[in-house]
Amino acid sequence: MKTTTFAATVLLAGTFVLSCAAGGASAAEPKKPDAKKPVYDEKADARVEIEAALKLAKRDNRRVLIQWGANWCGLCVRLDERFRTDPDLKKTLTYEYIVVHVDIDGGKKNVDLYHHYKMPPSMPSLTVLDAAGEVIAGQAAGGLLVTTSEEGEQYDAKQLQEFLTAHKAEPLNADTVLDAALLEAAKTERGVLLHFGAPWCGWCLRMDDWLARPRVAEIIGKDFVDLKIDLDGMTGAKELLAHYKGNNQGGIPWFVLLDANGKAVVTSDGPQGNIGFPATDLEIDHFVTMLRAAQRRLSTAEIDELRRSLTPPAKE
Repeated sequence: MKTTTFAATVLLAGTFVLSCAAGGASAAEPKKPDAKKPVYDEKADARVEIEAALKLAKRDNRRVLIQWGANWCGLCVRLDERFRTDPDLKKTLTYEYIVVHVDIDGGKKNVDLYHHYKMPPSMPSLTVLDAAGEVIAGQAAGGLLVTTSEEGEQYDAKQLQEFLTAHKAEPLNADTVLDAALLEAAKTERGVLLHFGAPWCGWCLRMDDWLARPRVAEIIGKDFVDLKIDLDGMTGAKELLAHYKGNNQGGIPWFVLLDANGKAVVTSDGPQGNIGFPATDLEIDHFVTMLRAAQRRLSTAEIDELRRSLTPPAKE
């Protein structure tokens, strides 16, 4: 029997010590970025990528950051490297932004898109969008350069951090978003799938991605309003977790199925503790047990379909 392991541990604010729960042998270290991979995908459909980013930004209460540039542009590549290698910048981007790289090839590609967002005619440039796609800020990155005697021109990490911090989304209140979800659940005679996670937790992101699959969302949505609580990004999130979990121990993601009155029906604490994102047979079994305990409209066939979507293909 596979047991739950932990991919990462961090000390959160207050007395909460949480870790990212990972299932069994699937708890592999995340792949490191390929250093040889171009910064800008020259074949990408920029409009499609921006629309996808906006959906994620709406789901996670984040902004979209568009980096305009080209692979042959040394300053464009250098800007992206600064974002990836400076610890503070990297953390801010991870927590607050969905990043999209748009190749404009010196004004030869995606020109209509570039002008749509009213960007200055320079490269690289940055655009911040809210979740509705409205421009919050635009910045020609050349204004963020500083000159050093040994390394030549470099981007000023302090100025970049100030730019990102100034335009991040205001944090939501966990109790407020839960009240809205419960109101929707009551109107539609459903419950709430309340799950807690954090941007640094790879297994939380896997759960988010799984719940966002169209067919999974369709099935889950028959009986539950899907509500994600960001433990690092929402005010009152840790207190809400303690209210339902009853203690400060264990890993994330942690989740609970609620009725429309906010009463817990069943939690992700299985026979061997929190299952996290269900990846092993034991974890998937408990998740199925949870669904059966709270189901109203879900059929046995649909629950079986969810199980198959979680079960990895058999090894040859």
